[in-house]
Amino acid sequence: MIQRLLTDTYPAAGAGPMVQVRKLSKHFGRVQALRELTFELRRGEVLGFLGPNGAGKTTTLRLLTGYLRPTSGQALVAGYDVHEQSLEVRRQLGVVSEDTPLSPEMTPLEHLQFVAELRRIDPRAREQRIGDAVEVCGLFDVLTRATGELSKGLRQRVGLALALLHDPAILLLDEPTSGLDPNQIRELRELIRAIGRHKTVILSTHVLSEVQATCSRVLIISDGEIVADGEPHALAAQHAGASYQLLVEGGHEDGAAIVAALRGLPGVEQVALAPLVGAGAMPPRGAVSVSVRALPDRTDLRRELFCCARDHGWVLLELHRPPATLEDVFRRLTAD
Repeated sequence: MIQRLLTDTYPAAGAGPMVQVRKLSKHFGRVQALRELTFELRRGEVLGFLGPNGAGKTTTLRLLTGYLRPTSGQALVAGYDVHEQSLEVRRQLGVVSEDTPLSPEMTPLEHLQFVAELRRIDPRAREQRIGDAVEVCGLFDVLTRATGELSKGLRQRVGLALALLHDPAILLLDEPTSGLDPNQIRELRELIRAIGRHKTVILSTHVLSEVQATCSRVLIISDGEIVADGEPHALAAQHAGASYQLLVEGGHEDGAAIVAALRGLPGVEQVALAPLVGAGAMPPRGAVSVSVRALPDRTDLRRELFCCARDHGWVLLELHRPPATLEDVFRRLTAD
């Protein structure tokens, strides 16, 4: 139902770039917040925009909306320069913040009517636009209730409906699932994915599992520079490196001795004791769980790990490679 409605309401457009960022830099006095960022986004992409605090993520979003002026470089939104043609850029953008500012006394319908007037939507098209946004965001049952009585998830849906009202080409979503329960998160995630098939979506969040489940592309910045750009699963395979989980009975050796021995192996980057998982509810007495990460140029350490256990007389109960995650990539690229 949602997919059909979106197809009818927001038909797909051409495949040209919807967002073009070219050597974009921003200085605040002596602080260089952005360093020649360059990337493009096309319609139909859902971008997870990630970075640690202070990396330049918020600065980038403010530059794209025209709130800030770049020190150098250029940003185009739907072909319009964000500095020279800021009014046209704002017509192409829909923004949903972490806590959408809504009047608690007004109903969702009153909010939509008010914003439709502010956006100067043709009065002949307002009823249809409002109806489309209400149906896409699932607001029909709460349309005449005071917004202050609605749950956080429903208020976020109201904010999304307001952002979609003028049919923007690009949606900027800043922490849209913050404060939602798991059911609300799943519903909003499905809605974002469906909208992303017809629009360009930039999702800024610290919840990496949401990005992995929702986004078709990930861009990570650190210290004002792009450090990774690609599909979530491809980035995990490329940057996370090989990691291993071992469950060992060390005999007379304790956990510290086992970790020290594994750290001495060629090709090992990091070794740490880990919680006892994967061994069932009752792990063997004296068993030690160890996490081992290989250097980037080493893809297989299984032989070395097995031989180390054999040479030290350990009983190797488990040896497996956990799947790489986006969290591994993020930590690896932004740890400094």
